[in-house]
Amino acid sequence: MSALNDRHVQERLAQSYALDRLWSEIMGLTSGDTKEKPLREVIAVVDAMATAYAVIGGIAMQLHSAEPRTTLDIDLAVRSFAEVPRDALAKAGFLHDGRHAHIDNWRAPGTGPRAHRTPVQFSAEDVGIDQAIARAQVVDAGGFQLRVAAPVDLVVLKLAAAEEPRRRQTKRLQDLTDIVVLSREFPEVAPALPGLQERVNRLAAKLLTVGRDRGGPER
Repeated sequence: MSALNDRHVQERLAQSYALDRLWSEIMGLTSGDTKEKPLREVIAVVDAMATAYAVIGGIAMQLHSAEPRTTLDIDLAVRSFAEVPRDALAKAGFLHDGRHAHIDNWRAPGTGPRAHRTPVQFSAEDVGIDQAIARAQVVDAGGFQLRVAAPVDLVVLKLAAAEEPRRRQTKRLQDLTDIVVLSREFPEVAPALPGLQERVNRLAAKLLTVGRDRGGPER
């Protein structure tokens, strides 16, 4: 299994925060807003409550992929919704934003409008989550530790999301792209997932069409 280097993690997160600041300037939001503080805050909460978790989604892709990228969300996998530390999150200033089938949505603390606060999403009770948490790598994120899902587990999670017909087509396409990127950059992924190429082929045939986005509720 490919291991992350602490220095690499810190450099990639710094790039991500810089892109956050650029996005804020472009969108006319509060100067200096990044997801660094919300990330530190939510990890402090889950650590204090001894909640088993793994960083997934865009932040994990930022750390594992060769090309720099960023994300507006913080995505954490937990084993069940019962393990989301709701009371501790609320006490720390996080706002609950509702729940869908496999995601519990929150907003980070802050004084700005709710819609401008960093989204924090807890994924639970879905295929591959338990393994992602069990095999997560602990890294130094610059003064605090993160548990980051391994590439093979990210692919499993992204396959499940991309194959969800109610999910927005544009997001399913991004999941498909991430699967291809991870599979190419990490040779251990394809052998660990028999039938991966066939599933990718089916997804590509289904998603690479021009037409109306018929996605339903967010996954």
